[in-house]
Amino acid sequence: MLYAVIIACEIGFWVVLAAGLLARYVLRRRRLSTALLVAAPLVDVVLLAATVADLRGGATANASHGLAAAYIGFSIAFGHRLVRRADAHAAHRLADGPKPPKPPRGGPARAAYEWRLWLHAVLAGAITCALIAGAIALVGDAARTEGLESWFPRVGTVVGVWGVIALSYVLFPGADRDRPPSRTSPG
Repeated sequence: MLYAVIIACEIGFWVVLAAGLLARYVLRRRRLSTALLVAAPLVDVVLLAATVADLRGGATANASHGLAAAYIGFSIAFGHRLVRRADAHAAHRLADGPKPPKPPRGGPARAAYEWRLWLHAVLAGAITCALIAGAIALVGDAARTEGLESWFPRVGTVVGVWGVIALSYVLFPGADRDRPPSRTSPG
């Protein structure tokens, strides 16, 4: 049942986001657009309420409860960034706005970009772990929350792998393809 709520919330987020951007750039209804975009985080509130209701109703915690916590953690940590990028793309495609900048392709700028993403991943992981710990405390029955314990190392692994990827851009920065090649005269 909770998997269906997670899927519905994911679809709901994208529908609200698309409606907000269409209201802004196609219908030119700025206030409606702002209201819709501000309402997008309410999807997380719905998922949190459904998860809490399920656990308080006596359900044994399983992977769906951990996935709900991970979804909410990711949404809180990356949601604003995602909405901002979607808005920039919609402005470009629907309102002749400037083309959104692409991430740096290499060099120190790319490394800094990857580290910023990793910090968002750390925040997402921390929120996920806090929600899982909260669910364990809320239920207060180790037998019913045993399925959530395995999420702590999973979250740590994802954040750790993300950190290794970010570190690889420092250790192996590649060419800074955003700068024109330097022209040195031979000899």
